[in-house]
Amino acid sequence: MPEEIINRVAKSKLVTLNLEEHYPKGARYELDIKDWLYEGLILREKEFRAHADAHDWSQYDQGYLAMRCTGDAIVPGWAYMLLATKAQPFAKKTVQGTLTDLENSLFQEVIQQLDVAPYQNRPVIIKGCSQKPVPPNAYLWLAQKLVPVAKSIMYGEACSSVPLYKRK
Repeated sequence: MPEEIINRVAKSKLVTLNLEEHYPKGARYELDIKDWLYEGLILREKEFRAHADAHDWSQYDQGYLAMRCTGDAIVPGWAYMLLATKAQPFAKKTVQGTLTDLENSLFQEVIQQLDVAPYQNRPVIIKGCSQKPVPPNAYLWLAQKLVPVAKSIMYGEACSSVPLYKRK
């Protein structure tokens, strides 16, 4: 009679934490204001405000917006503040920067709000592979947040994890 195969991973107290499951739902948008500047370089307030007023902000409804200028211009801080006031009724979140900056900002909030109580005194595997664009910073922020509570922290999959931390 063959010996029964036992799934030791399933029987262990090991907990897998998948950041992909915490990915904020909503479309991501990037607004480049380069074309709103005179010759792509100079912000003329009157024309800039006209572009901001004429822009269809509703296209960002329930999405996330990154605003930046890809031109070689110096854009005053108030310009992005003005745009943020226009986007506010529609976008869930607005940042000045790239889509990468936006993802970092979103995941910083996700990690800050994450309840770590279920990981208290447990071995935790932070799942590494993701189909969604989870920023690299999110993994290190998560590891830092888990150190005070987890018994151990690993990265990867249960079958091939890399040990990162073990409480002494």
